Amino acid sequence: MGNSKSGTLSKEILEELQLNTRFTEEELSTWYQSFLKECPSGRITRQEFQTIYSKFFPEADPKAYAQHVFRSFDANSDGTLDFKEYVIALHMTSACKTNQKLEWAFSLYDVDGNGSISKNEVLEIIMAIFKMISPEDVKHLPEDENTPEKRAEKVWGFFGKKDDDKLTEKEFIEGTLANMEILRLIQFEPQKVKEKFKEKKP
Repeated sequence: MGNSKSGTLSKEILEELQLNTRFTEEELSTWYQSFLKECPSGRITRQEFQTIYSKFFPEADPKAYAQHVFRSFDANSDGTLDFKEYVIALHMTSACKTNQKLEWAFSLYDVDGNGSISKNEVLEIIMAIFKMISPEDVKHLPEDENTPEKRAEKVWGFFGKKDDDKLTEKEFIEGTLANMEILRLIQFEPQKVKEKFKEKKP
């Protein structure tokens, strides 16, 4: 997808990433060097992505969540991420605007990619999120959201949907913007993610 393997980013990719993210030319160029060291082919596989993601969360089990994140950013579904897709993933999970984040969150929760979300898909992602929360932190969660099932039930209830209903992207985004409590429930402690990405830039 236009990534040079010579050690420098193509001007087109650099300009596009600067336009679509808040990252500077210097940051992007440095990250690209690191990316090529980790992935000399210029592409990162699902397994490599899981390994890198695991470094951010050494105390947790992020494999399931990392798989879903990878799927949501593998734009052309070829089983790998190039540098552009990788940087967009970093941006969307750490620094972007709420609307963009919700568009990404929808694609994360739309596990089968059919354009709508079911209650089971919400539960699947929340179960993956719970694997990343320490047992100690789980103890401090409110009673009505201290298991994946309870949290999924709470999220679905906020949208006013029956168990077998589906949620469109428009309903998902509008519902979440109208009730920021949903945003808290569907994310994995976004501040922690942001801090870890800042600590361990790629």
